[in-house]
Amino acid sequence: MTQTNEPVDFIREIVKQDLAANKWGGSPITRFPPEPNGFLHIGHATSICLNFGIAEETGGQCHLRFDDTNPTKEDQRYVDSIMRDIEWLGWSWNEHLYYASDYFDQLYEFAVRLIRDGKAYVDDQNAETIRIDRGTLTQGGSDSPYRDRSPDENLELFEKMKNGEFQEGEKVLRARIDMSSGNLNFRDPVLYRILKSDHQRTLGKWCIYPMYDFAHGQSDSIENITHSICTLEFEDHRPLYDWFIKELNIHHPQQIEFARLNLTYTVLSKRKLSQLVDEKFVEGWDDPRMPTLSGLRKRGFTAESIKEFCRLIGVSKRPKTIELSLLEHSLRKGLNLTAPRVMGVLRPLKLVIDNYPTDTTEYLEATNNPEDESMGTRLVPFERELYIERDDFSEDPPAKFNRLAPGREVRLRYGYFVTCTSFVTNPESGEIIEVHCTYDPTTKGGYAPDGRKVRGTIHWVSANNCVDAEVRLYDTLFTVEKPDESDDFREVINPNSLEVVRNAKVETIVLDPNGGNTYQFERLGYFTKDTENESEEVPLFHRSVTLRDTWAR
Repeated sequence: MTQTNEPVDFIREIVKQDLAANKWGGSPITRFPPEPNGFLHIGHATSICLNFGIAEETGGQCHLRFDDTNPTKEDQRYVDSIMRDIEWLGWSWNEHLYYASDYFDQLYEFAVRLIRDGKAYVDDQNAETIRIDRGTLTQGGSDSPYRDRSPDENLELFEKMKNGEFQEGEKVLRARIDMSSGNLNFRDPVLYRILKSDHQRTLGKWCIYPMYDFAHGQSDSIENITHSICTLEFEDHRPLYDWFIKELNIHHPQQIEFARLNLTYTVLSKRKLSQLVDEKFVEGWDDPRMPTLSGLRKRGFTAESIKEFCRLIGVSKRPKTIELSLLEHSLRKGLNLTAPRVMGVLRPLKLVIDNYPTDTTEYLEATNNPEDESMGTRLVPFERELYIERDDFSEDPPAKFNRLAPGREVRLRYGYFVTCTSFVTNPESGEIIEVHCTYDPTTKGGYAPDGRKVRGTIHWVSANNCVDAEVRLYDTLFTVEKPDESDDFREVINPNSLEVVRNAKVETIVLDPNGGNTYQFERLGYFTKDTENESEEVPLFHRSVTLRDTWAR
């Protein structure tokens, strides 16, 4: 068993007590059971870290099982993306890869057993009638007129369903439990429906498919899962799962529920995420604005930052909403220690140093990461013509503006003190297109021998020794903290969630294939190079996170 000093949450405490009591006669067996109908998101990461983490900490095992019971919504690309995301997080299922479709024959036999015992029947009613007859939270349901069919008749009809003799929606198989139960899940739930769609794995073998509620618990049982860890929305389903297990007299896993993740400025409903993709509000499941693991990875989030976030929020029985800033903090904390520093200018404005020698290049020493001296230094080319950030110059500076302005002296990072002497404007637009200054050659390294101070330090790049880059800047995808509470979450999508900057200038070191992909652009934030874009002439960078919270004040 792996020793850990981490605080023990209530689920780990249950597992710990079960181990001490030898309740299961061995190490725990957990599972992560995604449906392959979309990409994993940050909420799934909490379940992944919990299930795989418990297995690792206790010497147990965690299964990866795809609950692939609906061929109309599932696809192999989702299976591939889910496995890729779990491996990226650093977890391994080893040889324990399973699919609910592996158990279709056994699930069918379970259904036959329930029919023979008078616990299931074939219903001819359509879905709308069944829904209405289930009743409400305060009023019981109505029995189906087909509820009292004999086991023999139900067996014959169910076999005909399996053989494709009925059309979709013509018949379903329902459990025969209690239409007056206070738990709606007990009101004769549907176990099988007809879907004449080929399955990605079983192809055309089946035209009936088990409902999720029927397949899920039995699949756990078949795999001898000891601790079936679910989110709270499955709490009301637990009595139904228990009923199936009891009636079938099979292995009974222990189901434990915890609160799902709610994150500000974010939706985590797979249905809503699918809408964002299908309706082209984002560029795909891996759009860096999406809370999917592939989107976060593309944006520059590391596996370590995701795990740190999951550790910080812990596991709770009570629902709570986590600030998005905590997720960003988890990334920023790690990148501060590991990301090399470079200088980049997003909105370039030419700076001409009139008294600097023409056709001269000087190389200045710059620190790669002040948090880690072992990362060393680099040489940055300094010349007569530079680019500075457009926002770092003001013709008429407001109060507390500490950057460059006419007659004002500032420090160029790693370089010299410079003083603005004049500027040039576009005669048609009036836009400032060039700033002129002089430099003090005695201030190399950014310090004056006479001890004088300057009010600001600005970054820069050499105009003739830099890389053109496209940079994408991200804001929250929604304008309100809780978009799920809006009448239509699409109406609160942030129209300014993405800004594309096409003429940025960055140090040439970012082209070094051995230099990594994520950098801190000094004063601007952490940026990650899009490796899928490496064939393009102009590198693409995604801003992973700002240097501090700007929107969450």
